[in-house]
Amino acid sequence: MLFTTILAALAAAPALALPTIEAKGAKFFTSDGDQWYIKGVAYQLTPDDPLAQGEQCQLDASLMKTLGANAIRVYHVDPEADHDACMSAFSDAGIYVFLDLDTFSTYILPDNPSWNDTQLKAYGQVMDVFHNYDNVAGFFVGNEVLTTGANSIAAPYVKAAARDMKAYRDSKGYRNIPIGYSAADIASLRPNLQNYLACGSNTSESLDFFSLNAYEWCGTSTFETSGYSQLQKNATDYNIPIFFSETGCNQPMPRNFGDQSAILGPDMADTWSGAIVYEWIQEANEYGLISYNPSFDTDPANFAVSGTPTPRSPDFDNLKSQWATLSPTGFKAADYKPSLTPPPCPSFTSALWEVNRDVALPTLNQKFDASVSSAIKSGSGAVPTATGTGGSAVAESIGGSSPSSSGSSSSSSSAQQVIGANSLFYTILSLVFLW
Repeated sequence: MLFTTILAALAAAPALALPTIEAKGAKFFTSDGDQWYIKGVAYQLTPDDPLAQGEQCQLDASLMKTLGANAIRVYHVDPEADHDACMSAFSDAGIYVFLDLDTFSTYILPDNPSWNDTQLKAYGQVMDVFHNYDNVAGFFVGNEVLTTGANSIAAPYVKAAARDMKAYRDSKGYRNIPIGYSAADIASLRPNLQNYLACGSNTSESLDFFSLNAYEWCGTSTFETSGYSQLQKNATDYNIPIFFSETGCNQPMPRNFGDQSAILGPDMADTWSGAIVYEWIQEANEYGLISYNPSFDTDPANFAVSGTPTPRSPDFDNLKSQWATLSPTGFKAADYKPSLTPPPCPSFTSALWEVNRDVALPTLNQKFDASVSSAIKSGSGAVPTATGTGGSAVAESIGGSSPSSSGSSSSSSSAQQVIGANSLFYTILSLVFLW
């Protein structure tokens, strides 16, 4: 009877999952000790949550596996939905997930930035639900928040969000899931932002990775003429992982994805950790690798967001062919000894970069006003402290109830089913031996 009960428990326990991803120095590694390179696809079928449609995820994950993909990027999710089926489908296909923590109502604004308790709790609720899935590769605290030099005033708020979400992750005892940012490819802004998000001696305030949405390589281009050589030059001595969080220019069509040979080949693979191609689903913008609606090509406005995925020719096969020939091996984690140091924090340059060096970051609930703006631009002292909010504000917020517990209990119930899967497995094994 006991043996039968044990077998039933083993059958019900979650399957051992993919090795987890961690950032070490300027590279990603699996928990098995292998350097990890991203071959990813942007995946957002609906405005709200593409990871709540189990059957659809199963169909898509199966085809992504034949494509050669090992990652997806998802921009928005509903933390109250059940994600087990989708996350399991992608895990079974060997596919990891990069996930944006923000929502349409909680993202950091460029002109009037804020980082407050409401945002922290919303970001935390997403993290609470997804941290249990071993195939979560990383979280974004922002996407293209800054697009002009004047917007750079928001950069300390992005960095504050990363600081507090790293503290939240660590205070909860979650695994060390990398937390980073996805930047717009603005030539006049990019180098300063890239360096700023990694600079400083306090690693608790710097990001775990930096990524770029870049569409510079169009058609039949080269490493030099595309501008990728300059991207490589700016990243050569970068001390945290860097990768393309969107890429895949579609003018002219069809796309040949020649940039993948540069990113995952000898030109860039020593520095960059791969790329996420935009995008999976074919919409009116015509970036899709697949279509759910066979009549799309005759009626571009009539695109479907679910169904059987059909590869779009020749883009799907072109990308598949590129990835099939590109398998950089990199380092073993045990042999990799990071030696790169953080870049210097950029100084103030009017209209181009309006943050002066390593200015103190805003505290939680610190409102953006004239005095804060002045402090950020001058770098002459700490950002003024918010009234009633001292340095302990973040700790107090973290120390309270989990954000997921403030709403419906269903917000984390499905994910909680896989908490401690490994410990459960070994506990059951111990019972077997005792029996």
